[in-house]
Amino acid sequence: MESPLIQILVLAGIAVFLILRLKNVLGTREGFEKPTQPQQAPAEKRRPDFEVIEGGPDLDITDYVAEGSPQADALAAMKRAEPSFQVQDFVHGARGAYEMILMGFENGDLDDLEPLLAADVYESFVDAVAQREDQGLTIEAEFIGVRETTLADAQFDESTRTAEITMRFVAELTSVVRNSEGEIVEGDPKAVKRQKDTWVFARSMGADDPNWQLVATDA
Repeated sequence: MESPLIQILVLAGIAVFLILRLKNVLGTREGFEKPTQPQQAPAEKRRPDFEVIEGGPDLDITDYVAEGSPQADALAAMKRAEPSFQVQDFVHGARGAYEMILMGFENGDLDDLEPLLAADVYESFVDAVAQREDQGLTIEAEFIGVRETTLADAQFDESTRTAEITMRFVAELTSVVRNSEGEIVEGDPKAVKRQKDTWVFARSMGADDPNWQLVATDA
């Protein structure tokens, strides 16, 4: 009877031995472990979706006039004559000058405007303001804003390096005309009026004076 018992004990010992060996070889896991993913090679850096093509259109010009137009050619010539010239800067400056000149004329305050006006334009403004004063009239105006700014034309004289740029503006303002007694003879202080102006600015490209001058007005 001892023989079966001995056999059982021997088999049990062998089983325990095999379990310990398997445990040492395989190790242990606790809970769920996500299968190891194969490592992927780092992705190559994406190239830009577009490349700047050398010799392509000058967006500083084509944002304002049609590519290949006489106006575009004139603006390009201005840039060649003065490489620091930027159409965008000019347009923004012209818009600011428009408000300054328009309101200076409306209010009869022309002293600070003389450097921005050609001599004949300045004289015409002075005469108009003087005529109002002789009639005892004053203007009260409030500038609301420029609603539209358009570069309408551009010309460049290669021989004299003279540049001319025509701008069209649409502005909104309120304006009333009062007589010497302070009575309103024209306009409504609460009514917003829309004013359209076409102005021509000129400058000698490459000159030390950076100011463009208003050389012509055509409302």
